[in-house]
Amino acid sequence: MLHKPKIPVRSAQRGDHAACAGLFAVLALAASLALAHGDVTPQAVDTKDLPALGEAWLAENPYRENDKAVKVGTSAYNQNCARCHGLEAISGGIAPDLRKLENDCSTLKDAKKKTACSVEVDDYFMNSVRRGKVRNGAVYMPPFEGIMNQEAMWAIKAYLETRREKPL
Repeated sequence: MLHKPKIPVRSAQRGDHAACAGLFAVLALAASLALAHGDVTPQAVDTKDLPALGEAWLAENPYRENDKAVKVGTSAYNQNCARCHGLEAISGGIAPDLRKLENDCSTLKDAKKKTACSVEVDDYFMNSVRRGKVRNGAVYMPPFEGIMNQEAMWAIKAYLETRREKPL
């Protein structure tokens, strides 16, 4: 009678699960970074229900507190920005937390300084969205000019203003 050798069966150990979870986390992070570095296709945004802004790029958000613009901006953000900047603009650390864009402005007491600060943040936001973010040849954010019109960009900014984080 032939005896088959017994092959010991090793049960999964706690370290095995942790290693698998760690590998999964690394793969998820790598996929997220690939998305964050411009390996995405920006999506066009339907702005037909918003007032047209013309050809000249505006310096200040004309859609501030405009409910239609916030609705369009919410959709546009979810299609184009959330994968890097986080759902509801709550960043997971891959890209800046856009709820904090105007934290410096919100604490200013002087109305003129507060308005000037908001215009400066609008300019920074618009330039970032239009031209994207590239450092040392690496694309951290694709440029959206030519894909989105300024109505879409300002609508996203109007949405982000509804998501502001209260400064400490």
